[in-house]
Order: sequence, then structure tokens, then C-alpha cells
Amino acid sequence: MQILMRSIFKFTLFMIATFALANEPFLDIKGQWIQGGLLHGQTSPENAIYLLDQQVFVDEQGRFILGLGRDAQKVITLTLKQPDQTIQEYSFEVTQREYDIQSITGIPEKYVEPDKSVTTRIAKDSEQTFKARQTFRETDEFRKGFIWPLLGRISGVYGSQRVFNGVPSRPHFGLDIAAPTGTPVNAPASGVVTLAHDDMYYSGGTLIIDHGQSLSSTFLHLSKIHVKEGDIIKQGQLIADVGSTGRSTGPHLDWRMNWHDQRIDPFLLLPDQL
Repeated sequence: MQILMRSIFKFTLFMIATFALANEPFLDIKGQWIQGGLLHGQTSPENAIYLLDQQVFVDEQGRFILGLGRDAQKVITLTLKQPDQTIQEYSFEVTQREYDIQSITGIPEKYVEPDKSVTTRIAKDSEQTFKARQTFRETDEFRKGFIWPLLGRISGVYGSQRVFNGVPSRPHFGLDIAAPTGTPVNAPASGVVTLAHDDMYYSGGTLIIDHGQSLSSTFLHLSKIHVKEGDIIKQGQLIADVGSTGRSTGPHLDWRMNWHDQRIDPFLLLPDQL
């Protein structure tokens, strides 16, 4: 009788464990949880995913992407909601990076703050770039990966920052590649042009390409833009020429990436070798 009861008890525990396992939602995320990183995930297509107060697009195969900004917190919570409204929360530890911070004093104020006469222009530029990044397409050109837009010396890195006269400036969110003016810039990934502007105050010639699912690339300080808004771009296609337009100290390409409002580090998406 005792042997029978122990067998029934073990069987019951097995059934409970199997039932719990069967009801655990499917979630698979690949990539490194690091500031500036981009991750690829998959779940059941009917599930809803939330990260950083943002509902994440999930395609018909259950695939999605996640972007982490420069100052992403050490622990981030991802929320999964199933069709029956059951909610699961998952916590992930994010690798914290050390950024190059330079402190510079004795800079004349006119070089630290823009003249009031150009504030309207700066605000208009910001509005245009913000609008260009709000484009949403379900397509996923980014899944084919990224290539270097040009070859050259890396002259600036993601996350660096300068402190002028004790006042921190905005961090640098891009990857700077130094090259002579006129050097061709090729599309690192396919997409659609959402902004092509010849002369913005800070960034000069500015180009934005949407790679799908709120992931976009921005190219700054261009001397010439070879494409126009609405153009469909293929990976490797000529899109612009390197320049030193806007507030630039020399010819280079400043390449930045966004996932929604999260600033991604382009370098983390590139092949290891130039």
C-alpha cells in the first residue's frame, strides 16, 4: 500500500511539473545584453513583448528585435503577455561599458552654446530627424546583417563625451570613420530613405535610412547625397560622399543607429575585420 501511494505521489508530481513546463511561454533571445547592443528574439507570434515602456513589434513568425541605449540600466525587465493576459517578467543583467570622458576648460562660451539666432533652425532640424525616425515598416532588411559603409581610420567611438567648462555636452552616439572628402559611402544594409537633407546646422548633409521595425541608420557631415527620400536602397549601394559639413572639425563619416529612441552602437553590428 505504501509503495502504491509513493508511486501515485511521484506520478502526481511528474504531472504537475509537466503541466507547468508545458505552460511556460516560449522565449528565446540571442545576442549580448550590453549598452548599445541589438538583440534578436523569438516567441509565440500571439504573445506581446514589452521593453523599456515600449511594445515591441513581433512578426508572424514570432521574431522581434530589442535595442539598448548608451546608458541602459544594469538590470532590465522584459515583460511577456500571453493571449489569456497572463504576464511573465524576465530580468536581464546588462553589461555596463566605460566611456571616454574628456574634460576641457577655458573654452569661449560662443563655442559651447549656439547663438540664439540659430536656435529656430536647430529646432526645425531636430523635428525633421525625429519625424524621419518615426517611420515604421514591418519589413526586416536588417536580418541580412551589416557591412562597413567605407574603409578608413576610426576617429570617434560610441558613447564618448566631452565636458566643456564643467558642463557635460551630449554624448557621441556614432561611429566616426575618417576619410577624404568625396570618399564614397555605401549602404551598410538595405532599407528606405526617410530623410535626405543637404545642410543641417549641426550635422550638415544628413541622410537617414530605415531598415525596418524601427531600426534606422543616420549618416552625418556628408558632402553629397546620391539618393532621395522614398528611395529603396540595397546593401552596398552608393548613397553619399564623405564630407565635413555642419559642425565638423574634419572630413569623416559619422554613422549613428536608432532602435526607437534607443541609440545603438553600429560597431557592435559589424564584421570583426575591416
